[in-house]
Amino acid sequence: MATFVLVHGGFHGGWAFRRVAKLLRASGHEVYTPTLTGLGERSHLACMPINLDTHIADVANTILWEDLSDVVLLGHSYGGMVITGVAEQLPDRISALVYLDGLVPEDGNTLFTLRPEYMQFFVAKVAEGGGLMVAPTPASAFDTAQPGDWAWIDGKVTAHPFACFVQAISLQGRAAAVRRRVYVYALGGICEGMYDRFRNDAGARVISVDSGGHSIMVERPERVAEILVEAALP
Repeated sequence: MATFVLVHGGFHGGWAFRRVAKLLRASGHEVYTPTLTGLGERSHLACMPINLDTHIADVANTILWEDLSDVVLLGHSYGGMVITGVAEQLPDRISALVYLDGLVPEDGNTLFTLRPEYMQFFVAKVAEGGGLMVAPTPASAFDTAQPGDWAWIDGKVTAHPFACFVQAISLQGRAAAVRRRVYVYALGGICEGMYDRFRNDAGARVISVDSGGHSIMVERPERVAEILVEAALP
């Protein structure tokens, strides 16, 4: 059986992987869905400073304190920044990286260098959040095209610390030791076209998923679980 650590994106929490985790656990796999500091059930810890380094430490410490190895590490959306930082610190603990419509940074990147079109919108949302937190957007506008999930998601999302989006990631090349990588994008999602540069990389797979929104794990949990199990195969 495999070990999976699933890292959510901005504004979300470990709850976002509830459906995927249930499927994987039913098949006997070990699954961890840590919630990043200041979000979800840890939103009461939303005091500054919380930045990208904080969230990298959240996940790295989950792996270390749970004594995990041979981990398939998935990051959704902003979580792609986080798992890249974790792989930089713990490449020997990770067997595969899975970017689920997730950002793939290089050294010195921020969310805004990868997606500069978000800058103006996020700055406006920061004003709504009091200057330190970015207020979430409605699920109907971003997460999923499935109306049945909108109320559930809107009731769970929280404001996200703005510093996470402006801190540059520091990478010295250690993450490259994780050779097995899977890039999964939603058709019409935020990463469509972003993964084309990886199509010829050794050890990499680029997969498209027909999803009506960005949060593939909510809309297509069976497919995400299937991709994860395949990523764990030797």
